[in-house]
Parts: sequence; structure tokens; C-alpha cells
Amino acid sequence: MIIAVVGPTGVGKTKMSIALAKRYNAEIISCDSMQIYKKMDIGTAKVTKKEMDGIVHHMIDIKDVNEDFSVFDYQRYARQIMDTLISVHKNIVIVGGTGLYLKALLYDYDFKENDNHKDYSMYSNNELFEMVKKIDINTKIHIKNRQRLESYLNNHTENEELKPAKELYYAKIIGLTRPRDELYLSINKRVDEMMDMGLEEEARYFYDNNIHSKAINTAIAYKELYMYFDGKITKEDAINLIKQRSRNYAKRQYTWFNHQLPVKWFNVDVDNFDNTINEVVNYIEKEAN
Repeated sequence: MIIAVVGPTGVGKTKMSIALAKRYNAEIISCDSMQIYKKMDIGTAKVTKKEMDGIVHHMIDIKDVNEDFSVFDYQRYARQIMDTLISVHKNIVIVGGTGLYLKALLYDYDFKENDNHKDYSMYSNNELFEMVKKIDINTKIHIKNRQRLESYLNNHTENEELKPAKELYYAKIIGLTRPRDELYLSINKRVDEMMDMGLEEEARYFYDNNIHSKAINTAIAYKELYMYFDGKITKEDAINLIKQRSRNYAKRQYTWFNHQLPVKWFNVDVDNFDNTINEVVNYIEKEAN
């Protein structure tokens, strides 16, 4: 059995995935594009050893922050793990918010090694600007800033639509959701908690070591704190920008999952998460019969 747990940032995916892995004696495969990197822990809300509670996790801490890692790489690595687990009749729980990675894993897409570095030379600035607006209609990138337009498109491949393809692995896809205003408040609170946990120090380590890799330049939290370290904005502005971009990212995640995958959504009971777990378990077992 394969179960996928998806949803926006800060909604409880980690907690749900571990509960399901325990119940079904499963191993967990992460489909988070940033949690693959070592030492990017607080800013990516990476699952801790304590939270894992003995459950085997895959596709976490497998690459150095200076290494590039594409959807092609993820598909190749994760499918090897999937096939090995399936061969020994092990249940699998996939968890994460990078929708493109999940779809690339489950469906028959033929990616190439350089798919994360697209050539936009054949497009005009006007065309690039329209492509960006399809992802973020309120973009502040100027139409004449070609470098930023191309960079934005390369760093937002998870928002691209994939052409129909055959499903290779059948998974029950569970989506967790909360009312939008509650989710946004939760995201803001989580950013404050990350700062208390040492997010600034974590980002400072990369900055002091002059690390400006694609992972750092892409991940929310690190790039905003780099702006603060560079003296371009205040610390307060950096924190507010992290919150804003995290909320925007959550909105994009909803849009992507609703349009790209057959998700069964569940409202999270914040006061008693066990109620949500039981609701999901009942659905899974009813579907299995």
C-alpha cells in the first residue's frame, strides 16, 4: 500500500505521516525539495530524530547544500527506494509539499538531467513576463529584468503543469487543510518559533561560509535572512518577508494540488489531531475494502 500525505506548509503533514507509518508498518519517503539538503534543518521544518520515533525516513539529508538536485534526480533516487520497498512487500508513506516531485514519482514522466535549468532564450521579455504572471499575478519583477524573470521561472518548476501521463504507482493521496485565515496565523507563528529555535544562526552559518548555491537562493527563510545579513533590509523586515512568502507559497501549493492530483482533502482538527488521524485511517481502510 502506498499513501501520500500532501498539503500546504505548516498544516501537520509530518505528524500525520508518522502516525500512518506506525499504523501500517510503513517507511516514509520525503518529497520535499529542500529537506534533501544537509544542515538546512530549521528553515525547512525538517523532521527531527525525535519526531521520527523510530520510523525509517528516506530522501532526507542526502545532498550537500552546494549540490544541485533536480526533479530528474528525485524521480530516479526515489523510484529506486520505492521499488525496493515494494519488492519486500513494505508499505510506503510519501510526505511533502513539493507537488512536482510527487507527480514525477507516481506518474510515467520522462525527465532529463537538465530539466531544472531550462533554456528561455527563444522567448521575448514579454513572453517571459506573462509566464511569470501565470504563477504570480502580482509579481514585482520588472518586465525588462530578464535575468530575474528567467531565475524565477527556473526556481518555480513545481508550479508547472505536466502533460497527462500514465500512473505507474497507485497511491491514496491524502490532503490536509485548514481554513485559510487559521493556516496563515499558524504559518506566522511557526516562523517566529523557527527564529526562537535558531533559524538566524542556521542561515548565518551558510552566509559566513560564502554559500550562495541554488538551494540557498531558492529556499524561503534563507534568502530573506541573507538580505538582512547584506544590510539590504532590517531583521524585522526579513522575518515579515519570510512570513509573507510562506503564506504565498501555501496558496500556490493549494492551487497546484487541486489542479494536478486526485487529492482527498481532510480538515485538520487542531485541538485534537487524533480525530483527523482517525478520519484519515477510516477513509483509507474503507477504500481498501
